[in-house]
Amino acid sequence: MRLALDQAARAGARGEVPVGAVVVDAEGAVLARAGNDRESLADPTAHAEVLALRGAARARGEWRLDGCTLVVTLEPCTMCAGAAVLARVDRVVYGAADAKGGAVGSLWDVVRDRRLNHRPEVVRGVLADECAGILTDFFSVRRMREQ
Repeated sequence: MRLALDQAARAGARGEVPVGAVVVDAEGAVLARAGNDRESLADPTAHAEVLALRGAARARGEWRLDGCTLVVTLEPCTMCAGAAVLARVDRVVYGAADAKGGAVGSLWDVVRDRRLNHRPEVVRGVLADECAGILTDFFSVRRMREQ
């Protein structure tokens, strides 16, 4: 999660919403890491999770990421939760819950929907205060600038 927090901080420094993600393999080796990049890339799908999953698939040379863990600072949205399911990751680990858009148990529970053919394990609340704090700080500064 510390690596994901580093990616979140880097994203925030670029003016992106500070969310970071890392994909590690079964041995714990980092396959990919990313921060949000929607503004920079003008791409609505450039969430940290999607970028990290894409990077991990390139590193592996295949789209199936079985044996891998997606670690992310904020609970994934529906798109990112769906991407984790489709990538066949074994586990999703996240820090801060997202009551407004979380799709890994808060608002929706995409990853454990019995109608889908893959359901990764979920570990929630890892370094939750730090993960939430980086978002709170980012939006506090943003609101002050807008006033």
